[in-house]
Amino acid sequence: MKNKTTRLTGAAWIVIVLFGAMLNPLWASTPQQQVTGRVTDTNNNPIPGVSISLTNSNTGTQTDMDGTFELVASPQDTLRVSYIGFKTLLLAVGNQTRFTIQLQQDITNLGEVTINAGYYNTTRREQTGSIARVTAEEIERQPVTNPLAALQGRMAGVSIVQRSGVPGNAPSIQIRGQNSLRNTLSNSGNLPLYIIDGVPLDSAPLNSFSGLTSLGGIDPLNTLNPANIESIEVLKDADATAIYGSRGANGVILITTKKGTGGKQNTRFNAQVYTGAGVVPRKLVLINTADYISLRQEAFANDGATPTESNAPDLLLWDTDRYTDWQESLFGGTAETTGVNLGVSGGSERTYYNLGVGYQRETSVFPGDFKYTKLTANLSLNHRSSDERFKLQLSTSFGSDNNRQFDGSSFVSTALSLAPNAPALYTENGELNWEDSSWTNPFATLYRESEARVQQLISNLSLSYAITPQLEARLNTGYTLLKSEEEVKQPLQFYNPALWSFVNSRSVDLNAQRQSWIAEPQLNYRNTWGKFNLDALIGGTFQHRQGSTFSITGIGYSNDQLLGNLATAQQVVVTDNTSQEYAYAAAFGRIGFNYARKYYLNLTGRRDGSSRFGPSRRFASFGAVGGAWILSEENWMQGLKPFLSFTKLRGSYGSTGSDQIGDYGYLDTYSATPGGGGLYPTQLTNPIYSWERNRKLELALELGFLNDHLRLNTSWYRNRSSNQLVGYNLPAITGFSSVQANLDATVENTGWEFEVATHLNRGRFNWQASLNMSIPQNRLIAFPGIDESSYANIYKVGKSLNIQFLYDYTGVDPETGLYTFEDVNEDGVYNFDDRVLIKDLTRSLFGGFRNQFTYGRLNLDFLWE
Repeated sequence: MKNKTTRLTGAAWIVIVLFGAMLNPLWASTPQQQVTGRVTDTNNNPIPGVSISLTNSNTGTQTDMDGTFELVASPQDTLRVSYIGFKTLLLAVGNQTRFTIQLQQDITNLGEVTINAGYYNTTRREQTGSIARVTAEEIERQPVTNPLAALQGRMAGVSIVQRSGVPGNAPSIQIRGQNSLRNTLSNSGNLPLYIIDGVPLDSAPLNSFSGLTSLGGIDPLNTLNPANIESIEVLKDADATAIYGSRGANGVILITTKKGTGGKQNTRFNAQVYTGAGVVPRKLVLINTADYISLRQEAFANDGATPTESNAPDLLLWDTDRYTDWQESLFGGTAETTGVNLGVSGGSERTYYNLGVGYQRETSVFPGDFKYTKLTANLSLNHRSSDERFKLQLSTSFGSDNNRQFDGSSFVSTALSLAPNAPALYTENGELNWEDSSWTNPFATLYRESEARVQQLISNLSLSYAITPQLEARLNTGYTLLKSEEEVKQPLQFYNPALWSFVNSRSVDLNAQRQSWIAEPQLNYRNTWGKFNLDALIGGTFQHRQGSTFSITGIGYSNDQLLGNLATAQQVVVTDNTSQEYAYAAAFGRIGFNYARKYYLNLTGRRDGSSRFGPSRRFASFGAVGGAWILSEENWMQGLKPFLSFTKLRGSYGSTGSDQIGDYGYLDTYSATPGGGGLYPTQLTNPIYSWERNRKLELALELGFLNDHLRLNTSWYRNRSSNQLVGYNLPAITGFSSVQANLDATVENTGWEFEVATHLNRGRFNWQASLNMSIPQNRLIAFPGIDESSYANIYKVGKSLNIQFLYDYTGVDPETGLYTFEDVNEDGVYNFDDRVLIKDLTRSLFGGFRNQFTYGRLNLDFLWE
């Protein structure tokens, strides 16, 4: 209790300093003046949308369609004029109130584009860590449901795989490989940290009962509107992720939403409408009915068996001249996509806003009226005081999606295995055709409908105050609320009518709720002494998360129309009713040095505390060091320009951690015995397991050729994750399948990442191309005692985590007609020990190639992944 009081006192002290400084200004306001101007290119054509900002604050505006702008500044201010594709200018204001500015085209914008590094900002030129970035321009050109889908093929080292083509299904994402031994299929323990406008979002997918979305679950990011995203940054190495401590072990994904811009401006409206269509582009080539019948008859002859109506209805009962392309029938439709996004922005010099709404509708390639719809709304509000010392930023977004699908998980396998002469799907009366129980009609699955409704609110409030020109106090707060409700209905129509007297209709309702709040007080300090620059911050994190799940099943409805009305069910069963809480606290700091803008050193550290560990194991420390050397700024490198225009070496080393396990795992828990009157144990206690550790090393070389017309980045990394947090399997005699513990196993991910980009401007013609390629390798490098453990048949030291043990196939025995394998038991019974082949299923290479051509207002863009 004493420690808790101390932390609250520290947080209160930060707040007192913050608001006390606001109420008691330390120095008088600087005189302000109106500044106007016009921005053009070298041909004197106006450039709309140019960013005009003051270097010592966030004050800024944009040029209108005529290239003109106006804002309020003081004589001591400096204007920063920047626009993508043009060189940035820094202009001292002084007593000048009117500017005529001409921008020069610039191939590279390494030093101009601001990159969100989490608790601070940097640029491509000055970053010491590995940070990949995707902009709003790239995201808006892809009509995707999930923002992560927009990252596919655009980032080296970031693997995103769609588990299915069903909208709403959570993709599998890994940043530089799999670190944890935990469940590979669900990606448990390997999830990255999602940060949306400074607010962490629980990245664990929502459980689903629907066959189409049960694999991987429902992604909580679906409720975000991709059109409202300004940028997505992915932090990969130790230098970039260590400041997030235990939460950054598997990488960090920072999502920044769009904001308004300050300065005097008219209200602006924008609208986006898109539509599209999707089909399954490639299907398997299957044999026709004649060949199928011949094959079946030959199989019976080889076995010396006689076809009967029960074992061969395709030969004796079904029309041998009928042919149905079941791939076309079951998933040969066209998925239609429609989206509408509307936005308005405006405001005054000091207060400005951005408001947007969106709608998206997507159907499926399956038969039936199944669809996914999403409604979103977002608001951003910014305010700053007249003396530029106090700033307020509020952002909130709300999303509501509805996913109406069916349990069609077997549709693909059915389409590939069903006989081409199987009966027609419907009778002449339009009812499902069951053909005297001789087959299972695949369209019966369409009656097992599911509907998932998810609503999510994400809000962030940021307050900052400049105590001195070098010292700023900041308070970031956030709140998230997610509610999910899924209902699966299984009517009698799902079954063959001949079975209706033996089966019951049923419904399943699954409800989940997640809510969390976070508060992060910070102090930021920046100063310059000649060529030496210092950028430092210190802060704390206080976070609380609460979640609950509840599922209930109704069995035996008298009428299919009553499905879901639990009052009419013959039996109601509550299968799950849980509530969990998670508390997290941390202190973090960063010190960034640079000398002459060519030598960079970045030090970060964090002390984390998590409620998921026992009282003696709750706290751990993490940190990293990163450095960069811009060789092209050295005098002895000037002779190589303009051929070798930019050269930078950078590297980092550090440690992060992970607490991605269930809550209360260190406690022994009990439940009431059926009927009451007693308790029985449901979980074994283990209060001494601790944090999983991930140590990361990276070396990189960045090159620019021909005045940066061509850029080449090469990175090598090695990540080692140890002290694995997994369930230690127990023998059944203990009454438990496992107990939460640390395994003395080490997983290593190494790899190379290559990025090539070129940019060419010729008048109105513009060409951009980029290529990224990743060569990853995953290995289990240590696992003492694995041969005596329950993992002996799953993993092997020196091999990838994503492997399969296979039998060594040696052909067919001509005497018995049976398959034969090498090294089997003498009795002919195959077991795990007979599997001598190891197949690695890890992708050995992945990447993407993007090409964009622009001529005037005409644009052609394609991406190959």
